[in-house]
Parts: sequence; structure tokens; C-alpha cells
Amino acid sequence: MGTEQSELLQLKNLGMASVNILRAIGVSTYSDLQELGAVGAYLRIKDRDINVSKVMLYALQGALMDVHWNDLDPQLKSELVAEAEKLATENA
Repeated sequence: MGTEQSELLQLKNLGMASVNILRAIGVSTYSDLQELGAVGAYLRIKDRDINVSKVMLYALQGALMDVHWNDLDPQLKSELVAEAEKLATENA
């Protein structure tokens, strides 16, 4: 396993399946994920027709914040979903 892959695996909420999905969209490091942001990464995953739920969006945000996705503030979860829906509509 490469250093980049193990870096992502060290993040909260991300297992091998999530890391493989991230690598498929060009995210190989924490910095890549940080630059793209949780919403950007989530939308890029959806654009690749990879079937993921909103939990993936929460997991990505939690990984960036070093928080388990289930512990994210409900208001933040709502804001993430709203932002993702807005951007998806704008880019459709």
C-alpha cells in the first residue's frame, strides 16, 4: 500500500472502499480532499455514476474535520446537502 493511500486510510470515516472511490476521482491525499472539499468530492463521485448515499458526503466532511460522520452537527449536514443539491442543479 502506498503512502498516499495509507494517508487517506488514517482519516476518520474512510475505509478501503472509500479510498478506492476517492482515488478513482483523482483524490490521493488529504490535501487533494481538502482542496476539492467534501461537496466537490461527493459531486465528482456522483458524476462518475458511482452509487453513494449522503452518508458519503458526511463521511468526507467528517474526514476533513477529524470527526465521525454521525457526530456532525445536523445543521452542517443540512448545509452540505443543500450545497451539493444547488451545485448539482447549476451544473446539470
